[in-house]
Amino acid sequence: MIDDLYPGANELEGRAIRQIVALAMDAPAAAKSGHSGTAMALAPLGVTLFNRVMRHDPTAPEWPDRDRFILSCGHASILQYGLANAFGYDLSGEDLRNFRQPHSRTPGHPERGHAPTVEVTTGPLGQGVANGVGMAIAERVLREDYGETLVSHRTWVLAGDGCIEEGISHEAASLAGSLGLDRLTVFYDDNHITIDGPTELALHDDTAMRFRAYGWHVIELGEAANLPDTLEAAAHEAMAETERPTLVILRSHIGFPAVDMMDRREAHGSPFSAESISAAKALLGVVDEPFHLDPTIREGLLEGLAPRRETRIAWYERLAASGEAGRHLREQLDSNGAAHFREHPVPFESATMVATRKALQRAMDTYFPQTHAMTAGSADLTDNTGVILKGTQAQGVAHPGGRQIHYGVREFAMGAILVGQAHHGGVRPVGSTFFVFSDYMRPAIRLAALSHASALFVFTHDSVGVGEDGPTHQPVEHLMSLRAMPHLHVVRPSDANETLDLVGRYLSKAHPPATALVLSRQDVAVFDGDDAVASAEGAHRGGYVVREDPGARYTLVGTGSEVSQCLAANEELARRGVATRVVALPCWECFEEQSDAYRASVLRRDVPSVALEAGATLGWFRYVDHAIGIDTFGLSGPAPYLFEHFGLNADALVAHVMEELHQ
Repeated sequence: MIDDLYPGANELEGRAIRQIVALAMDAPAAAKSGHSGTAMALAPLGVTLFNRVMRHDPTAPEWPDRDRFILSCGHASILQYGLANAFGYDLSGEDLRNFRQPHSRTPGHPERGHAPTVEVTTGPLGQGVANGVGMAIAERVLREDYGETLVSHRTWVLAGDGCIEEGISHEAASLAGSLGLDRLTVFYDDNHITIDGPTELALHDDTAMRFRAYGWHVIELGEAANLPDTLEAAAHEAMAETERPTLVILRSHIGFPAVDMMDRREAHGSPFSAESISAAKALLGVVDEPFHLDPTIREGLLEGLAPRRETRIAWYERLAASGEAGRHLREQLDSNGAAHFREHPVPFESATMVATRKALQRAMDTYFPQTHAMTAGSADLTDNTGVILKGTQAQGVAHPGGRQIHYGVREFAMGAILVGQAHHGGVRPVGSTFFVFSDYMRPAIRLAALSHASALFVFTHDSVGVGEDGPTHQPVEHLMSLRAMPHLHVVRPSDANETLDLVGRYLSKAHPPATALVLSRQDVAVFDGDDAVASAEGAHRGGYVVREDPGARYTLVGTGSEVSQCLAANEELARRGVATRVVALPCWECFEEQSDAYRASVLRRDVPSVALEAGATLGWFRYVDHAIGIDTFGLSGPAPYLFEHFGLNADALVAHVMEELHQ
């Protein structure tokens, strides 16, 4: 009866599957929290992929040409941890016993950097599907550059009903089909169960037809979740497909073989009772003891991967023998595509008026030819946002090495695809849209910050300066919303030349943080003289003094286009006999990384201060005494009128300072 549970599995695979199924019950039960059922049902698929299909080596988990494995249904994380332990990765029994415990290597959802085999941080459903699209794009670009002898791997994604229901998977799958990403395979665990109950409560899609319409190769396996031979055959069919990504639809039974929990919604997110676990273990024929691990399983599976270790060793030998190409690839992978610039953009002429989004295009024109690893694109706004890559083709089947990516009107997927590219390694992804649409991207941006993805999110049209497009397109709360996100660098340059400098610094840094670059639609005065020197010396520190006056009676603080308004107010106040100082804070997160002494010297909190920013004032009071901004939605009208209407100008600053000083 035991052998009948997983027909076709060899003796070692059968024991591994049963051990992982038992672990999938034990770990959530011990933590009194977790998701057992999906991990139990997908254990045969996981073992089949790791043992028979995937290109990987547990003795060298960071091998660059390994296959990428993504558990998009991250709630089933115990499956990934069980696989890592069984196949000899550096994840111990003690790590498994600490499942979902504070500071453990086995958190409730997979987090990149904690446990081996975890390529991306998943949890919010569907993101892993889009991450997988990004990884497939990165592999294709590198393979086109360096050839299949140095780059030839695949991306495997496990997704559940929730992933397929979430809108991000629709966006990402549509793009993947359009691009023809043939080395991407998604296994869809069609178990018909959600937390609320049967999927039929809210889902009646024909998923197979939908993915065929996206341009995918679709394999419908039916009731084959426990059949390793059938699962292996489907994987090889996907590998044989050379024109399209593949979706494998697998009908599983959540909680199998726990008879009293199988196909029930409780199996999704509730730990099993001791009685259920014991009964299931009896069917499995395993020791009824929590976290019982048979060391011979780990030893046997690791030994069985010896041919793949030989593949890995042969790859390194080819890399060493490939000369300059191999050295370049190694450097590109190690530095995540950092650039070494021999030429810098021609600075914009001082005292002219230039929108910072236009400065970005000049940066792209100069830096892209020197940034071999860059990919860039937009959510259907390439001309508007300044990310045209001259001299390259649009990414797609006809041009697999193309660096210009047209993401279409798919902001959410674009964000997560950037994360996938960044975590693949070897590419430096840039994606852009209007700032107000960061709302659509926020979950992906959040995971980029959480997992330290070196992705550059470019946002233009940064304020009510969007003008006649009206409040639907005018970001107000977005700056503060993104600044509230830990580890995300939100950068709003003060002028065009500051933009050139900060973009260059980002591209040349080996592993920069996730960064949101926020740029203006409207023209901004280019700094002159000492102001330009101060920017060049201090902008990269996140905050700097643009103009200092030891006898200053007030400090004027701004970001982005409002810094020039602070400078104009500084001059007008000087004519009225009031000395002020001007501070720019282009990146709060960067500024907080500076020393206490430096931050104190910039802010000089002994002097009264006021901030001017075309956005919500919430949050400014950590740095200033007063803030002038916009705490309502915008208005449809010409940009100059709106800045006047909302008091986002030098006159408002002057009036505020004069009133505060009673002059």
